[in-house]
Amino acid sequence: MTREEACKKLHEAARAELGVQEVAGDGDNPRIIEYHSFTTLRARKDSVPWCSGFANWVNNAAGFKGTGFANARSFLNWGVKLDKPILGCVVVLKRGKPPAGHVTFCDHEDISNGIVRCVGGNQGNAIKVSRYPVSDVLGYRAPA
Repeated sequence: MTREEACKKLHEAARAELGVQEVAGDGDNPRIIEYHSFTTLRARKDSVPWCSGFANWVNNAAGFKGTGFANARSFLNWGVKLDKPILGCVVVLKRGKPPAGHVTFCDHEDISNGIVRCVGGNQGNAIKVSRYPVSDVLGYRAPA
């Protein structure tokens, strides 16, 4: 399987979850709790940051092994490094002070406008497509 084919599988799995969102108030979305179960943290609240749980869940759904960690930056050591994004690749972004970060999936390869469009979890408390400055990208990764 080529890197492009592997990343396409990630993209399809991530996009299939579009619209999943946190429950307002005291409740918790069981689907997000399921994402958490793919990390060693195994959080039981949907208010706990869950982008990495989602990324690990997507990898499993696509037939790959994720990092197993709740830390988004753990994906900087996962798979193989890419020099530029390809559709569906993992995108690791800066967020706050290290070790904080965000992990998501490339939803469009064209970054010529200085923006990377991504589909990911815990983007505005939901799985949705968001845009990020390319200057915030720490790395692009593909399954090994």
